[in-house]
Amino acid sequence: MSGSVLYDVPGPRARARNLALGVLAGAGVLGLLWYAYRSLTDASQFTAAMWDPFQYKNAQQMIVDGLLATLKAFATAAVLSLILGTLLAAGRLSDHKPVRAVSTAIVQFFRAMPLLIMIFALYQSLFTKSPFWGLVIGLTLYNGAVQAEVIRSGINAVPRGQGEAAYALGLRKTQVMFTILVPQAVRSMLPAIIGQLVVTLKDTSLGLIITYPELLYVGKLIASNTATPDGYPYIPVTIIIGAIYITLCLLLTALAKWLEGRSRRGANRRTPAAA
Repeated sequence: MSGSVLYDVPGPRARARNLALGVLAGAGVLGLLWYAYRSLTDASQFTAAMWDPFQYKNAQQMIVDGLLATLKAFATAAVLSLILGTLLAAGRLSDHKPVRAVSTAIVQFFRAMPLLIMIFALYQSLFTKSPFWGLVIGLTLYNGAVQAEVIRSGINAVPRGQGEAAYALGLRKTQVMFTILVPQAVRSMLPAIIGQLVVTLKDTSLGLIITYPELLYVGKLIASNTATPDGYPYIPVTIIIGAIYITLCLLLTALAKWLEGRSRRGANRRTPAAA
C-alpha cells in the first residue's frame, strides 16, 4: 500500500528487517561504549584520585582564566569576522567588476585555507609575541570569508521585486541595500550566522598550537602537570573541558533561537491585517 507518490509504507518483512538492523546497530554502539569504558576503567581514569586535582583553587582558577581567555578571543573574532564578512559581501555584490573580483578572490582563498595552518603561519610570521592576535586574526579571516557568503546568499534570497520597486521610487543602491534588502534578509541569515559563530567558538581551541591560554591549553597543562597515584588525569580534564565547550555552544544556540523567534514575532506584528 502506497502512502504517497515518493514513499511506500514498509510491509511486515521490511518492518521486521528494519527493526533487526536497528537492534543490531544499537547493540554495536553499546558494545563500543562499553569497550571504551572498560579500557578507561582498567587504565584507572575514573578513580576518585583522578578528580582530586579539581578540588584545589589553583586548578579551578586556571579553568576560569582559560574560560575568560576563550570568551575574549571568541568575542573579538566574532565581531571582526562579522564586520569583514559584511564588507566582503558588499564587495561581491558591487556593480564594479574589479571590486567584485578582488572580493571573490579573498573569499575563495580564505575559505579554502585550512584554519590550523593559517593560525600557525600568522603566529610564526607576524604575531610571535602575541598569540592572542595570531588566533583572532586567523579566526577572523576564515570565518569572515564564510560569513560573507552567508550574508551574500541571504541578500540574494530576497525577491528581486523588492529592490526593483525601491529603485523605481528613486532610491540609491546604498539606501535600497540598508533599508529594503538587509532588514528582510536578516531573518533568513540569522540561523546560519549564529551557526558559524558556534564554529568560531569551538575553533578557539586551536589556540593550543600557539600557546594561547584558552580552555584546551589550560586543560592540557592541568592534565600533564598534575600527577595522581593512578596517573595523569587526562580523561577527567577532557570531560570537564568538553562539558564547558558544549554548555557554551548550547547557550549560543539558545540565543540564536530566541533572536529568531523574536524577529518572527516582530515581523508578524508589522504585517498589516487583511482587508
